Amino acid sequence: MMSNPHKLGVVVVGAHNLYPEDDEGSCSAFVELSFDGLRLRTTVKEKDLNPVWNESFYFNISESSHLDKLRLDAYVYHSVKPTYFKTKSFLGKIRIPGDSLSTYSDDVATDFLLEKRGIFSHVRGELTLKVYVTGPEPSNMSSSTPIAAAVAPLPSRDPGLAQEQLMTQGISNPATRNAEEADTRHTSHRLPNPSHHEDQPRQRPAAPPFSIKDDTCGFALKETSPNLGGGQVVAGRFINGPKTASAHDLVERMDILYVKVVNARDLPSRGVTGSLNPFVEVKAGNYKGTTKHFEKQKNPVWNQVFAFSKERMQMPELEVSIKHKDPSQDDDIVGYVTFPLHVVPTIVPPESPLEPKWYPLEGQRVRRIKGEVMLAVWYGTQADTAFSEAWHSDAVPSNSSQIDSTVIRSKIYQAPRLWYVRVNIIEAQDLFVREDDNLPNAYVRLKMGNQVLRTKPVRDQNLNPIWNEEFLFVTTDDPFPDLVLSVEDRVGNKDTLIGSALIKLHDVQMRVDDRSIPSRWFNLEKSSVTDHPDDATNEVLLQESNSADDTFSSRVHLRICIEGGYHVFDESAYYSSDFRPTAEQLRRPSIGVLELGILGAVGIQPTRDDRGTADTYCVAKYGDKWVRTRTIIDNLSPKYNEQYNWEVFDPATVLTVGLFDNSLLFSTVQGGSTRHQWIGRVRIRISTLEVGRIYTHSYPLVALHPSGVKKRGELHLAIRFLCPSLLNRLYIYSQPLQPKMHYVSPISVTDFDRLRFQAANLVALWLARDELPLRKEVVEYMCDVDSHLFSIRRSKANFFRVMSTLSGLVALFKWFSEICMWKNPIMTVLVHVLFFMLVRFPQLIFPTFFIYLFLTGLWNFRFRPLYPPHISTGLSYAELVHPDELDEEFDSFPTSRSSDIVRMRYDRLRSIAGRIQTVVGDVAVYGERIQALLSWRDSLATALFVTFCFVAALVFYFTPIHVVAALAWLLIMMPPRFRRSWPSGPINFFRRLPAKADILL
Repeated sequence: MMSNPHKLGVVVVGAHNLYPEDDEGSCSAFVELSFDGLRLRTTVKEKDLNPVWNESFYFNISESSHLDKLRLDAYVYHSVKPTYFKTKSFLGKIRIPGDSLSTYSDDVATDFLLEKRGIFSHVRGELTLKVYVTGPEPSNMSSSTPIAAAVAPLPSRDPGLAQEQLMTQGISNPATRNAEEADTRHTSHRLPNPSHHEDQPRQRPAAPPFSIKDDTCGFALKETSPNLGGGQVVAGRFINGPKTASAHDLVERMDILYVKVVNARDLPSRGVTGSLNPFVEVKAGNYKGTTKHFEKQKNPVWNQVFAFSKERMQMPELEVSIKHKDPSQDDDIVGYVTFPLHVVPTIVPPESPLEPKWYPLEGQRVRRIKGEVMLAVWYGTQADTAFSEAWHSDAVPSNSSQIDSTVIRSKIYQAPRLWYVRVNIIEAQDLFVREDDNLPNAYVRLKMGNQVLRTKPVRDQNLNPIWNEEFLFVTTDDPFPDLVLSVEDRVGNKDTLIGSALIKLHDVQMRVDDRSIPSRWFNLEKSSVTDHPDDATNEVLLQESNSADDTFSSRVHLRICIEGGYHVFDESAYYSSDFRPTAEQLRRPSIGVLELGILGAVGIQPTRDDRGTADTYCVAKYGDKWVRTRTIIDNLSPKYNEQYNWEVFDPATVLTVGLFDNSLLFSTVQGGSTRHQWIGRVRIRISTLEVGRIYTHSYPLVALHPSGVKKRGELHLAIRFLCPSLLNRLYIYSQPLQPKMHYVSPISVTDFDRLRFQAANLVALWLARDELPLRKEVVEYMCDVDSHLFSIRRSKANFFRVMSTLSGLVALFKWFSEICMWKNPIMTVLVHVLFFMLVRFPQLIFPTFFIYLFLTGLWNFRFRPLYPPHISTGLSYAELVHPDELDEEFDSFPTSRSSDIVRMRYDRLRSIAGRIQTVVGDVAVYGERIQALLSWRDSLATALFVTFCFVAALVFYFTPIHVVAALAWLLIMMPPRFRRSWPSGPINFFRRLPAKADILL
């Protein structure tokens, strides 16, 4: 009998991030494969959470036509010492249906998420397998069907990238291994691979060209297990680490050599003139840093710290040289000091910092020369207080001496406190007009900084116009700006100034609640500028005069106050990082602490083509505290290892972390861009974090570009939320999300968007005034100021979000329709029994409903998300977006495209709006038909409905309610043989009711 030529080949490559089962935080893992009644197992890898096997197995396929009815099961176990109870412990499993297998030519290493066996199973990590079928391809199986289609593994990698990663880990491709190497491994029931007998190694097919869909395979969040300062993180906890949190336990420990250059004294003179332009050069191997030089100074003071990475130092000593800056020739060495590194002390906080000392200088020709330098040299970590102010060797390459170290260091910013200013323009009195003018068409123009608002023009015969309009402004309190009020007369396109007033905000009353503020009269003053264009940048020049000729009796009636009971939003309310009111007395105490460790980034895509690299830094925003890491120059895989913390006042807030490229560093030297380019950002909602758990993940930096969605790199973060009191968290959940003034006196949507934009501008201007300014484009990107602009892609995404939320109701309606049509008689009978039981015992309705929700919640606990949510390209509708829609989304405002493109987009928008208009009109028709029941527009229909209501009142009065409910239920659940195919009488009656569509133009 001829054997079947089809065989199932399985290559167990390895596993990653397995759950630790032993007391030492590790495991001894092996894999057990099961297919068509045959079980095979790999060898045991002792004490390894990331084991690598590279073992091949083969199973005979009895009937290739029945392959779709078989499945491959892979179980990962932890080997324990044999006992009476068990010899292995479950670590996870995967299942691969037979109809999703591929041929060997398409085989790619795939990471499969390990699944649980039960509710109480402790499972995590991935299993990397290659599964293929040798021999002729079965007729019922498609070779292009990926394995991942049925088992939901991790996103598959690019073949070339997967091979590169395997080679990095010391794993060779099973397709290129020779037969001798395959025979040396110990694996039971293995059959020879046909490809191993070929003379040449089997080559993979070329990788497909780039496409958006292929690029999104790497958009998944990845959990990492870094070795942080507190120890290795496993399952969100430190293994053999400290029990309590410390200042820098969420970042990798960096051993740093610190050199603090304080000052020098009695330096010798140089040259014929005897002048000295000293500066210090600190040299550690191939790295060197310099201070600024002083002109003609023999006792200079520098007070600068240099930081050198210890792991990159391969020299036995450190050299500190004082040099003379000579513009006409090379710098001349004045003297130097050397330090053997093996005698340098180690100082780790909370130890006291090392005090600097005086060291005599040595000359090149003379052992001792005149002059001394005050230095301090020690080994430390990033926990040292000098870390943030130091010059870092890993941040500045050796060829970047022209870069000022102060522009690349880390920095903590404090955003300004923002206030709303409410101005109610009530009326004006005795407006002054010239004799040749008609009645003025007066309006009030308010200007505060770059914010300009106007009332509507009003014409009053008594020269006492009444506006009664209210306006809101945003301002900072350091200091409060002035409000310029001007009353103007609009005649055609020309505006004539009638009078103006200057209001000092520091004299304005402040309130924190909705109490009434007394109104005030402000005298209007004449201005030397009587005619001016309607321009927001035009300044009103006020000239006060005490002469009798300049007496001016016009005045304006206002109610003005500074609001402290609101929170001034500078970002969207849906992902805001703070909801506290502006007034300090209304703020609640913090409930916990959020700790963020910015470890680094990998795989960054250069934002500029001129250098092929990037000068990156991170910015994190939460509340009014902004932080910025140091800039790492010429590095596409920078390591920051900086830790920051914030006080948390509400868990329903969002932390935002962004990665940027400092394009300004080389702009003056190489003519580059003067804007800082954004690379990507990460948002993390605090309420999704488990208290005390350490989340270490690699976040893909997904960005939308005119060419499509792209991955710009990965950002490695470590996050921990500490909240000592559960009662405080429960109390916060019972309180209003926003301050009470937002509910007592709400702000309109139009004003909210305008005020948010102005608030973001004020924050950008404030942070740009710092010694190390934070650029305006950085602040705008972090605050997402353009989120309100129209986008067809975002509109589609929101539409599908609405449809997703309604999908449960739609599914329930379809299920009930099937019950009504008796498609499943058993289920229909059960629903009848349940309904009549609830009718007989109505007190069980609400208990049944809530117990159903309770059980559903317990069932969904198995599928709860273990990782913080990240950007979803599918939910954002970014994978299937049309290129023209992307081009429209990235177009400027107002548009910069040609008239033909604008006309095409306008017509497209009109067609979409037409469909929306039709749907809205249909909804309005249904509402108007309901109103027509009692409106007597159709007298016969109204008379019938009124009669029906009277009869129904008598029936419901004399008939028990449960009897009525039972009869209505039987009518609704009537079997199909008793139903008619056309609509029922009530529906026909309702469709004949009149609507107002026939009287529209």
